[in-house]
Amino acid sequence: MKELLRTNDPTVIAFAQALLDGEGITSFALDVHMSILDGSLGFLPQRLMVAERDLFIARATCRDNGIEPSA
Repeated sequence: MKELLRTNDPTVIAFAQALLDGEGITSFALDVHMSILDGSLGFLPQRLMVAERDLFIARATCRDNGIEPSA
């Protein structure tokens, strides 16, 4: 798995997952429950992971829809 996206905004993660699902790309959100550790203030970013074989298409899909993927 490779990191596609890292953000503090859970709506961006949800939107990206919906876009990727539409393209048939499986994604997995990490660090979703880490906000419990920081007091639910959203300081810790969430990560969206995809398989390495899907990374190029996933990045293109995100960029085409206004989401800047991680480098």
